[in-house]
Amino acid sequence: MKKLHILIPAILLSVFMATSCLSTTTVDGIAGNSRQQLLIFSPVMVEHSSQLSYEQVISEAKSNGTLNQNAAQVKRVQAIANRLIEQTKLFRSDAINWDWQINVITDKTINAWCLPGGRIVVYTGLLDTLKLTDSELAAVLGHEISHALREHSREQMSHQLITELGTNAITKLLRMDKTGQEIISLGADLILNLPFSRSQETEADNFGTELMARAGYNPYDATNLWTKMNTLTRSTTPEFLSTHPSNDSRISNLNYIAAKVYPLYEAVKK
Repeated sequence: MKKLHILIPAILLSVFMATSCLSTTTVDGIAGNSRQQLLIFSPVMVEHSSQLSYEQVISEAKSNGTLNQNAAQVKRVQAIANRLIEQTKLFRSDAINWDWQINVITDKTINAWCLPGGRIVVYTGLLDTLKLTDSELAAVLGHEISHALREHSREQMSHQLITELGTNAITKLLRMDKTGQEIISLGADLILNLPFSRSQETEADNFGTELMARAGYNPYDATNLWTKMNTLTRSTTPEFLSTHPSNDSRISNLNYIAAKVYPLYEAVKK
């Protein structure tokens, strides 16, 4: 996407910050808090963009014959995801009624994601390479589901809009007349390609670890996941140069959060 390098006056930014753009969509948990977020894009627009992105990925997987090939893997992923989804209502009441979709794509990519509205994809590279236990997979899925619960894509899109597109695009966005479909298509691209910030990644770790504990998965297994990730990393990027926390700091934080939410896990297992 081409940067327009248009400076937004500070007074305009102040207006946005003061007019219903700062909000939050989840309630506090034990491990995380519902900070105020900059949410300029409407949830309906983000939902449409998410659906477009998801359909593109699923259509390509179907064409390649890589969608949900292994019935046992799909059943396992769906069972774990559904236990986590049941707990989402504790953080936001509408989430349990999202159109949740859970798919597995055969691909060596070590990744998984959950788009706004509850569209989940897990790549077999994640399952096969890391040999994840159910609890470790729950940590991955809890993390990705938390990105959707906290509307991190919508937040990132809003920041990107202010940073790169400038006042003309904001005017189009707020008008939403003939340019609506154009903006939705742009949003679809942003949802798949914008990286989450370090603070959002940590927030998803925190909420996700609480989700897995409430669903009956040992929260300390979230640290096992990143210990495994460490073994795959031959060279590390300094934390201040990355949008993701370093593995070591991530493990340290996860151990801290696991201790806080462990009583939730114990209560479920009794």
